[in-house]
Amino acid sequence: MLRQIRKRDGRLVSFNKTQITDAIYSANIACGVDDKQLAENLTDLVLKALEEQYGGTIFGVEDVQDLVERVLIEQGHAKCAKAYILYRDKRTRVRVAKSDLMDAVEEILIETSRENANVGNSPSAKMLQIASAASRTYYLSRCIPEEFSRAHKRGDIHIHDLDWYCKTLTCVQIPLGELLHKGFNNGHGYIRPPKRPASATALAAIILQSSQNDMHGGQSFPFFDTDMAPFMEGYEENEVFQAMEALIYNLNSMHSRAGSQVPFSSLNIGADTSEGARMASRNLLLAYEKGLGRGENPIFPNVIFRLKEGINFNPADPNRDLFELAMRVASKRMNPTFSFMDASFNAPFGTDVSYMGCRTRVMSNRCGPEITEKRGNLSFTSINLPRLAIQAKGDLEIFYLLLDSVLELTARQLFHRYQTQAALKVRDMPFLMGQHLYLDSENLRDNDIIASAIKHGTLSIGYIGLAETLVSLMGVHHGESADAQKLGLEIIAYMRDRVDEFAEYYDLNYTFLATPAEGLSGRFLKMDRETFGLIAGVTDKDYYTNSFHVPVDYPLSMFEKVSVEGPYHKYCNAGHISYVELAGPPEHNTEAIETLLRHMRNNDMGYAGINFPIDFCLSCGQQGVFPQDCPSCGGQSIHRVRRITGYFSTIERFNDAKRQELMDRVNHF
Repeated sequence: MLRQIRKRDGRLVSFNKTQITDAIYSANIACGVDDKQLAENLTDLVLKALEEQYGGTIFGVEDVQDLVERVLIEQGHAKCAKAYILYRDKRTRVRVAKSDLMDAVEEILIETSRENANVGNSPSAKMLQIASAASRTYYLSRCIPEEFSRAHKRGDIHIHDLDWYCKTLTCVQIPLGELLHKGFNNGHGYIRPPKRPASATALAAIILQSSQNDMHGGQSFPFFDTDMAPFMEGYEENEVFQAMEALIYNLNSMHSRAGSQVPFSSLNIGADTSEGARMASRNLLLAYEKGLGRGENPIFPNVIFRLKEGINFNPADPNRDLFELAMRVASKRMNPTFSFMDASFNAPFGTDVSYMGCRTRVMSNRCGPEITEKRGNLSFTSINLPRLAIQAKGDLEIFYLLLDSVLELTARQLFHRYQTQAALKVRDMPFLMGQHLYLDSENLRDNDIIASAIKHGTLSIGYIGLAETLVSLMGVHHGESADAQKLGLEIIAYMRDRVDEFAEYYDLNYTFLATPAEGLSGRFLKMDRETFGLIAGVTDKDYYTNSFHVPVDYPLSMFEKVSVEGPYHKYCNAGHISYVELAGPPEHNTEAIETLLRHMRNNDMGYAGINFPIDFCLSCGQQGVFPQDCPSCGGQSIHRVRRITGYFSTIERFNDAKRQELMDRVNHF
């Protein structure tokens, strides 16, 4: 009577009892019982149960497996039943993973993922995205321990850059000066040191591209002005300008990562008072102000201008003219952003602190010198903070218990990832490690593991949605209430203390991050709304508010926003950023910008920027803020540049959550 069985895909195939016997026998073996006859006897009981329950009707694979479990338990083989259940669960997870992968590939073939707003839609980009989807599936189902994989898939945590889990590191602060003076090899031969400004900036672009091909995150020159100075001195101003203009052109056009994107680049400038460094900073800013070939706003590099009293912040300071130029350029182009060397947590390091465009900061080091250069973030994982508050139902004691649990899990997950990264070899990252861009990689050979170098990197625990967390716990967020602000600071301070404890326990550089990935905020919220329903002020939007920020739709002045967010910067030693939103470019109003920057400094901010829309008509070259078509020529091809994750991008590359956030933003009057 048992002639056919329905497969999971709906196909009817011939029934084969041998498959049942083999599965039971495998479960027995897992329990230490090597008895084929027992497996056959149990199979006969399963067949009898199938005939009794289904008679001549068609049954499915899941029906058979349910009966196998029941028969094993009824016959006193509980241990074997448990092994069979685990085997069944493993097969189910692999099967679901394959199905999910195929669905992801189908979507990618239509359009590449918009979670990374600067990944293109070219054929090579699609191929890289398909490889990324396959890697994520593999790591979640085969490599990452089940408790971490389950926490990620459930939305308790988010393992960033999951597709690169076991293969490389996030980012690095590149020792540009060292590479330019010594020369380097990027795989096809030795590149000798440059002699002129143009060749120096050309090699800088190649270095950024080569390093990004070895990593999954951004690339930064922490002391771009200082490193460029020797190659600028003695040359005419126009030649230096042409070299910087070529660098900006290159960084917006040269491709990395199999042609899928341009290098994510950051250049720190402004604190070196030597004439060569001043020439480099001045002409970089002027070239950025000019824009691309038709005046378009550059997307890269992210220019970060260091501010420090005695160097550029006050009228009598030697680099005051560069600060004024930086404000002028920022009022037109949104870049540069500004880092504050006099912040309480940066001041002990002089002008050695550098940031990356997304907000990453690397400074303290348990394993060696406390420097920025030749170090970076190894990996980071973010916690779904609002979920914990929802689960706590307003009970702070329960909230902190839940927070402790997920913090400890995240620390263990990062350590697991660190162990896989530390086992990689120099040959796995031939430019990064082979050309000694990382601290203590100088004496490593191709087949050496990189553990002795990457111990200097950071493992970061991040978070999303402090505002929604406070609403869930108190009914208001920190922009609305002094009491909520007090609790918000207590929560973030507590998390930082726990992260410092993990650094002590593991003797590694665990750091605390104000997570930069706005796309993640949409993922967490969607999952929480499906689980907990619509909660006013918490799950009633398409995204959670980024890190410690005040919600983007909450109306307050720019000075109030800075006052609320400033105190959080000191806790997030892995990186932080704050923005104010303006209705349009504040051109010719550098006095107002300086007043705002001084207020940011006075509120102990480490890194900040000014946001406003930049629209550019590709037909006539008109720039401004265009709600619809170009007001000059009526053109419909508008290049709309916005900052939403630390780096710039164009609106069409934003995912749905980012688009909604953009629509919800209010200007800070």
